[in-house]
Amino acid sequence: MRIATWNVNSVTARLPRLLAWLEATGTDVLCVQETKCSAGQFPAAELRELGYESAVHADGRWNGVALISRVGLDQVVPGLPDGPEYDGAAEPRAVSATCGPVRLWSVYVPNGREVDHPHYAYKLRWLDALRTAVAEDAAGSLPFAVLGDYNIAPADDDVWDLSAFEGATHVTEPERAALAGLRQTGLTDVVPRPLKYDHPYTYWDYRQLAFPKNRGMRIDLVYGNAPFAAAVKDSYVDREERKGKGASDHAPVVVDLDV
Repeated sequence: MRIATWNVNSVTARLPRLLAWLEATGTDVLCVQETKCSAGQFPAAELRELGYESAVHADGRWNGVALISRVGLDQVVPGLPDGPEYDGAAEPRAVSATCGPVRLWSVYVPNGREVDHPHYAYKLRWLDALRTAVAEDAAGSLPFAVLGDYNIAPADDDVWDLSAFEGATHVTEPERAALAGLRQTGLTDVVPRPLKYDHPYTYWDYRQLAFPKNRGMRIDLVYGNAPFAAAVKDSYVDREERKGKGASDHAPVVVDLDV
């Protein structure tokens, strides 16, 4: 079974690449983040022609998540249970479902913006709610994983130059402590292998030639419970999909399972 996560940075802008990538890779389930469309605008019909069902949680703004599956979508739960609001609204940043033999979450963790910004405190509250929401499944016997854009680099070597992030979000101790708390529910960081260079970065800014200079970050993560981690046969960052015109600034992270 092949599972992947990909922040597409607008599903409508990336649709031709998305469809071609699904066909080329034979992915069974794709967790999508940053759809930047409403649920009604999501390309469910085009995906259905390829044999995929879609579970979408989106409101048309800059957030939005989805699960795209050709092995079923059952027990779909849109949103983060008991999650915090921001500016009086519950943002569409999580969706979960059982896809064949596994249960998966697609998550788009708040960016945090700046350490002294209200969005940063919201990010920490959101992660705390996520930890509570996944604890039961994380400790269960069914293969289970939370995949997505976490907007946090778990370790210093998950960014190209730590000094470039001094005083910035994505690398702060409270954010990393929140990730550690999530792992303590019984989840393991399934670290992918890079297809090029030494570090499996998943995101490169569009600016300042960050991608050709490999000035990246590993912020798209796969956190799986013990049965999920035991089933992993391979995992890699599909760096090739970050290349060329019209690419997202994130690359897909692919996980192959024996389930």
